[in-house]
Amino acid sequence: MIKVKYFFVLAGLFLYANTLSAQEEETKQTQPTGQVLDRIVAKVNNNIILESDVQKTYLEAIANSQQGFEAPTRCDIFESLLINKLMVAKAEIDSVIVSDAEVMIQADQRFAMVMQQIGGDENMLVEVYGKTSEQLKAEITDALKEQMTVERMKGKITEGMGVSPAEVRRFFTSIPRDSLPFFSAEVTVGQIVKKPSVNEARKNEVAAFLLDLKKQIGEGKSDFASLAGQYSQDPGSAVQGGELGFYRRGELAPEYEATSLALRPGEISDPVETMFGFHMIQLLERRGNTFNTRHILIKPEPSEEDIEDAERYLDSLRTVILDGKIEFAKAAKEYSEDRSTSDNGGYFSDPGSGSNKLTLRTLDDPVLYFTIDSMKIGSITKPMKFEDPREGTKVRILYYENRYPAHRANMNDDYEKLKAATLRKKEDEILSKWFITAKEDVYIDIDPAYDRCNALDGK
Repeated sequence: MIKVKYFFVLAGLFLYANTLSAQEEETKQTQPTGQVLDRIVAKVNNNIILESDVQKTYLEAIANSQQGFEAPTRCDIFESLLINKLMVAKAEIDSVIVSDAEVMIQADQRFAMVMQQIGGDENMLVEVYGKTSEQLKAEITDALKEQMTVERMKGKITEGMGVSPAEVRRFFTSIPRDSLPFFSAEVTVGQIVKKPSVNEARKNEVAAFLLDLKKQIGEGKSDFASLAGQYSQDPGSAVQGGELGFYRRGELAPEYEATSLALRPGEISDPVETMFGFHMIQLLERRGNTFNTRHILIKPEPSEEDIEDAERYLDSLRTVILDGKIEFAKAAKEYSEDRSTSDNGGYFSDPGSGSNKLTLRTLDDPVLYFTIDSMKIGSITKPMKFEDPREGTKVRILYYENRYPAHRANMNDDYEKLKAATLRKKEDEILSKWFITAKEDVYIDIDPAYDRCNALDGK
């Protein structure tokens, strides 16, 4: 049976895969440069896998392998990439379509995240990635097209699949006792977040500033794209002249969307406030249910008094929780302004399993790590100021609910992890059966160096 246990991890990790066609890559390799930079190790119809693809994905998978479980081999990686390419090829045959508009929306968002991480500096982008913004965005778009196609095919193949508690138990009991994974110490941590309310005087200043920019554009003294590059505090779009790309209804802030759809193409709005700040918007184009805009975003900074008001609010809420008048999870759902954790009762969750138990290394923020490491179980911090990369200054309280010592996997403590592993195993089995028949519908050529992986054989 073909091994596909790392397929789902790779679909998320391998974002910047090289997606040149086989013909393009062969041309590239035969150029008289005097040096072979890479080589094709597999072809599936017109889709290729490069040696560098395998190496890069292998290193990423090792670094991100789920804690407690066996790390992948290079053959595991190669087989997973081969299945990805087979799914793309079969999607073309079976008319499983991912539209350009869908890809564009996701690509714009990913690119904006990259630009935000480097502060919107085009020179820094070239230094870090070795590519211009246009080159990197094109690469992201190509990789996302493949990733989204693979996910859609996977969804079609495994549609309606789930696992029962009995299946989880059978999976657990099938693992030899001496082979049970060993989990490091884990914690359960929650937060309640409050965004300081900016005072009206500061909001009025920002709105007046944007109106002045609109006046400059109207009088021909400047143009929208230049002003966006100069003033917009959205680094992902500022380098694109403020352009966001196409979005569907419901994917942007309601106020932003409503204003955009009320404009005529080319028309510029007055300032509109969303949770991200104040926007001046220009509608560029509408295509069915999607629309493309550009904007200038200015984020009003809260004053020290505004921040102190938020701290007092959370301090009062903390007292109510400690007095037992409301449970932390209920308070988080009702009052927290962090969308990523509030629906989960304020708790951080492991992205791999969805469990509320996570290792401290899962928390990317070093301040969070050291704060929790110094807390007592059951304690709630005083309000603390922190910086949200997207929304600026916020205040939060942290709740250290519990700590779980390092241990061998068991049903009581690790059910969510075992459930996720059971689901992956079941998906593997379904995809393995699918692979056996699907491979007959496409042309596959594998470099002899990877014959040892037996990627096309039943196992």
